[in-house]
Amino acid sequence: MAHMLLTDPSTWSTLFLQNLWFGVIFIRHGLYQDGVFKFTVYIPDNYPDGDCPRLVFDIPIFHPLVDPSSGELDVKRAFAKWRRNHNHIWQVLMYARRVFYKIDTASPLNPEAAVLYEKDVHLFKSKVVDSVKACTARLFDQPKIEDPYAISFSPWNPSVHDEAREKMLTQKKKPEEQHNKSVHVAGLSWVKPGSVQPFSKEEKAGTT
Repeated sequence: MAHMLLTDPSTWSTLFLQNLWFGVIFIRHGLYQDGVFKFTVYIPDNYPDGDCPRLVFDIPIFHPLVDPSSGELDVKRAFAKWRRNHNHIWQVLMYARRVFYKIDTASPLNPEAAVLYEKDVHLFKSKVVDSVKACTARLFDQPKIEDPYAISFSPWNPSVHDEAREKMLTQKKKPEEQHNKSVHVAGLSWVKPGSVQPFSKEEKAGTT
């Protein structure tokens, strides 16, 4: 399982004007377990009529599809031609999450990572662990881009965070949330798991 955090949705209109989205992905299991990877999505000026958005990790991650120098993810592999009425930025985010669980070594941006994954998975895992640790060690670094909406982390400060945590733990749910508490939501109901294709999940025939 992986979780992803984006800048507060209330700022999205501003972010579109700036052509930037800031995010962070948390990897819960697999080869990249415990990874916390901050990234920036660069949206073309003529979006959605232009090329696909670019996704660049703040710190290059040891991965076949991540450029070892720039940290850019090979998004065009999944979106060779961006279609305005078919493709959406959320699909890019889903793709960024998926690459850490399903490793693709064809035409890599990082040939070393691809070769090690195919020929020496033990050494590959070792380098991945080092990469995850390097990202964790720099988690509290200030954002590279000076922007009020960039995501930043700070060490735990009881005088600041304890009160916020207590409020979250004791917050009462709204009546409608209580009513729906038994409903399990697992992603987008019209997207097939592991796919970025809209309406890819087959509809189940109803019983009569």
